[in-house]
Amino acid sequence: METFVFLVSGAIVLAGALGVVLFRNTAHAALSLVATLFGVAVLFVAQEAHFLAAVQVIVYAGAIVVLFLFVLMLLGVDNEDDVATEPVRGLRVATLVVGAVTLVGLVLFLVAGEVTITGQPAATAAITEGTANVVALGRALFTTYVFAFEVTAVLLTIAVVGAVMLVRRPRDTGEGRA
Repeated sequence: METFVFLVSGAIVLAGALGVVLFRNTAHAALSLVATLFGVAVLFVAQEAHFLAAVQVIVYAGAIVVLFLFVLMLLGVDNEDDVATEPVRGLRVATLVVGAVTLVGLVLFLVAGEVTITGQPAATAAITEGTANVVALGRALFTTYVFAFEVTAVLLTIAVVGAVMLVRRPRDTGEGRA
């Protein structure tokens, strides 16, 4: 059963990732990203990382992708982009080279890798004895890293306000010039 869940969710992740890269319509690419993120969440559940799965769905699939779609629809980018008119000289070749180097590096890493990576207990083990991982994570997030957490929230808010201001600004049509 575990292998079946892995194969199905892995296929969903791969199909969604290919959709993100191959779809010309940006709204369809963003929706493919949602499929990819849900597939990763299922993989987290299969590894018994339920908190990460919930964060994956709530934060990434729920908030970030909705923000992407909001900005895309706000900017009116729902039409297909004409890639033929864009200056992409050498970009496709560079992308293929970087992808090939990454693939070769991953294969070498997997072949040369050892069975035990860290020698530490499993990732699902408690971080500290007697304290649940969620409690430890919450304490760290809202005490030690509260400033970084708040700065991230402010930056996301500024990004949305900036996108709205870019869309609301009247366009200069050149009329009235001598």
